[in-house]
Amino acid sequence: MTLDQMLADLPRACDVGCKTNSKGSKSFWIGFKLHLDVADGQIPISGVLTSASLNDTQAAVPLSLLTAQRVTSLYDLMDAGYDADQIREQSVSLGHIPIIPRRKLGSEPAPVMTPISGSVFRERTAVERVFSRLKDEFGGRFVRVRGWAKVMAHLMFGDSGAHGGSNPVLERTAESGGIHGPDLTDEMAGRHLGPE
Repeated sequence: MTLDQMLADLPRACDVGCKTNSKGSKSFWIGFKLHLDVADGQIPISGVLTSASLNDTQAAVPLSLLTAQRVTSLYDLMDAGYDADQIREQSVSLGHIPIIPRRKLGSEPAPVMTPISGSVFRERTAVERVFSRLKDEFGGRFVRVRGWAKVMAHLMFGDSGAHGGSNPVLERTAESGGIHGPDLTDEMAGRHLGPE
């Protein structure tokens, strides 16, 4: 399946999303979910806007392929929500080192990361800072437009402000004919994947 086909298969309709926080409480929202690939220095490389109900792992492979077309990276840093063999295999096929914590299976404890992987994994917080700034400082928390294209434009212009008026995701999208289709993504030189 080609990248364009993968991106076209991602749902883009407004619907209900659910997320469990660190304390086990669930929060719900109606709308969309932005997935970003963020490089070191909190620079967005690519982004995909999907239906809110989409599982984050479903956007990981198309996002990594999109980012691989734009930058050369060494690592793919993702949280435990991305612990899937298909995602690890895709990362290795791109010549990257996947640094994804393993989840606990049954009664067995989760495998521990090596000290080097753990040290690199701590850099993944960059994507959390990007989402925090996008929400708190640039209008991403309360989007008051309707429709996939308008929401994507709102988020990307907010992201431009977060990076001193420069947004590589938006600029590449504009160069290719404007904001259209899921043509955007989430991560580090390695990369950090993190949905919000």
